[in-house]
Amino acid sequence: MAEAKPMPVITCIDDLKSLHKRRAPKMFFDYCESGSWSEQTFRDNVSDFSLIRLRQRIAVDMTGRSTAGEMIGHRVTMPVALAPVGFTGMQCADGEIKAARAAEKFGVPYTLSTMSICSIEDVAEHVTKPFWFQIYTLNDDDFNRNIINRARAAGCSALVITVDLQMLGQRHKDLKNGLSAPPKPTMANIINLGTKWRWGLGMLGTKRRFFGNIVGHVEGVTDPSSLTAWTAEKFDHALNWQKIERLMEMWGGRVVLKGVLDPADAAQAASIGADAIVVSNHGGRQLDGALSSIRMLPRIVDEVGGKTEIWMDGGIRSGQDVLKAIALGAKGVMIGRSYVYGLGAMGEAGVTKALELLHKELETSMALCGDIDIASLGRQTVLLPRDFLDAYV
Repeated sequence: MAEAKPMPVITCIDDLKSLHKRRAPKMFFDYCESGSWSEQTFRDNVSDFSLIRLRQRIAVDMTGRSTAGEMIGHRVTMPVALAPVGFTGMQCADGEIKAARAAEKFGVPYTLSTMSICSIEDVAEHVTKPFWFQIYTLNDDDFNRNIINRARAAGCSALVITVDLQMLGQRHKDLKNGLSAPPKPTMANIINLGTKWRWGLGMLGTKRRFFGNIVGHVEGVTDPSSLTAWTAEKFDHALNWQKIERLMEMWGGRVVLKGVLDPADAAQAASIGADAIVVSNHGGRQLDGALSSIRMLPRIVDEVGGKTEIWMDGGIRSGQDVLKAIALGAKGVMIGRSYVYGLGAMGEAGVTKALELLHKELETSMALCGDIDIASLGRQTVLLPRDFLDAYV
């Protein structure tokens, strides 16, 4: 009898990524690991972090280290929140529930996407603390009001409004794979799914295979094709700041605006009362050719620092990336792919592992930089190339 392969030693996020690629269907791994058009911005989000170096300090008392802090009033084990990611329940059966539970146990916020497989109510049934909910800027006020009321009834403690998706950026891999939930029974999909038995068994054991926040809540949306048509029609091409304010008023609680990449937009977001803004280019999945989030972060901190909380999203694959973002002025960060790799690799345990890896590297690197409290990180902690802040004008 053949012996089972031993579990590989997992030391970094890339190890989880490799397992995710082996275990998840191709279309869902590609959905996670892709950007729009040429994927230049998608790549830059990661590679620009490597240009930033750390300032090593010695003979510093490293005892009493703490990565704890707050994000819009929520106490966190480290200033990291799980970003909203669509299709999460297709990376692993009941994926949103598993990710939310892992985040709660670890002590970091979880954000549920409107385009989740598990519904708001599904997630609320499986956690004991409030989570955050993400909404798009759609042109359907009835849908917006209804889903906001559902999020409020589920006890969600903050609304994350995605402001950089008035229309969908072209993502070549998703088009070529025929991305859908559940996967369409094409010959290519059937062949690929036949090699993903672990994923398939999980999906057979769950009833959650469609977009739970939309199917059954929108008239006429009953299958992937009708959902695609509805979504394309509902993204608001006429979005303006007044409409964003209307969504904020509908919610009436803490609001995070995600997808801000320009200092002028950041100033406007702060002026309308956003509790936090997320410096983000949608993971490189919208405007290809835009600058990376980490390059734009210092400019936005200089523009609105102190007027609202500034977070960053995009390209974080290690605890050192978290450290660099905090040192450049972010109050917190959001992670998407890093935790999705873990989910696709090992389910809830994989999300926990991703958070543990980030936390250990953050804490260790922080101490070696001479800081024992994450609140003391600043630009003195990092070394930047001479043209990092003004290479593009």
